[in-house]
Amino acid sequence: MRHHNSVFHHVLQFVPWARFEQAVDAHASDRRVRRLTTKSQFIALLYAQLSGAQSLREIVEAMASHSQRLYHLGATAPARSTLADANANRPAQLFADMFAVLATCASPGLRRATREAIHLIDASSIRLTEMSRAWADYEAHGASVKLHLDFDAGEAVPAHFAITPARVNDVTMAHGLPIEPGATYVFDLGYYDFSWWAKLNEAGCRIVTRLKTHTRPRVLQTRAVAEGGRVRSDRIVAIDGRLKSHRGAHHPLAGIPLREVVIAIDAHRTLRLISNDLHAPAEHIGELYKVRWQIELFFRWVKQNLKIKRFLGTSENAVRAQIAVALIAYLILKMAHAATRCSASLLTFSRLVRANLMHRRPINRIADPPPTDRRDHRQIQLDLS
Repeated sequence: MRHHNSVFHHVLQFVPWARFEQAVDAHASDRRVRRLTTKSQFIALLYAQLSGAQSLREIVEAMASHSQRLYHLGATAPARSTLADANANRPAQLFADMFAVLATCASPGLRRATREAIHLIDASSIRLTEMSRAWADYEAHGASVKLHLDFDAGEAVPAHFAITPARVNDVTMAHGLPIEPGATYVFDLGYYDFSWWAKLNEAGCRIVTRLKTHTRPRVLQTRAVAEGGRVRSDRIVAIDGRLKSHRGAHHPLAGIPLREVVIAIDAHRTLRLISNDLHAPAEHIGELYKVRWQIELFFRWVKQNLKIKRFLGTSENAVRAQIAVALIAYLILKMAHAATRCSASLLTFSRLVRANLMHRRPINRIADPPPTDRRDHRQIQLDLS
């Protein structure tokens, strides 16, 4: 009989374990560890994400029932208290580092010349229990954190992320995100910061965002637009007026010509967009901003299909570790879905992985029905009816 590894075993093959061991050594996370290694902790957290386990007890009991198959994964079934201690104390930055490694694996190292890099910047709030108020208190909103994301629209994968208490402003985290020179950055009004825009422009990046109603730019040139079209106006403008916060200092956008494009959404609503791209068609500017919905759909997908709404711990470290592993799970599912060339959608593929996680069957035929048992005609068949 031909041996098949479990679906979970196939999924774990997309993890670069050599890099994982390097991260373990760098953070000394296995130092003086006698029971649960960092690898076993990671596999347990990943099992929770892929199987849909809701609690520490459910993870422990489910993995214990598959203890023989865990041997082939290089892991052991954890004890509940040991796993809780590891989540609370083992550095969550290790899993953030592994996310960065897998994000590089999920995106090709070299882009085609015809494909532009489009980064979507946004943040989403995640509610926590009242037991996390000590570090994530947000006034009347209770305990919550923000997941700040740099989403690669071309590959449909997150490129960078950061986790902060909800009270931290979005722009504050945007200044800390790495910038890819020459890429396109699309973001909403939460990142309305002229100094950050100037920083992106200096790196040769194209920016596309909305313009607030109280911002009155100085018009340099008005371009003709087609009557009856979606583009209502197209103007070259300058934003270089005095800023109260700068106290007469040099305006960050002084000397930078910008493009104001007004796009009609429907008969009664319009979008007032601003960009530093002076040459692309106005319709293209509008289409770039429309791509921003990809990151909204990503947040919705992750919250509905992975475990970042109910947490296994209340400490900051445990919450950070779980969110990082959730994003890792998404990248692994994305890579496995592409490698198996499954005709089903990523959502259907993730559901099939969940249903067959510990079953022994090839992952590239996970959507196929199981083969029928072949009976040997030489065997005597007994009619026991």
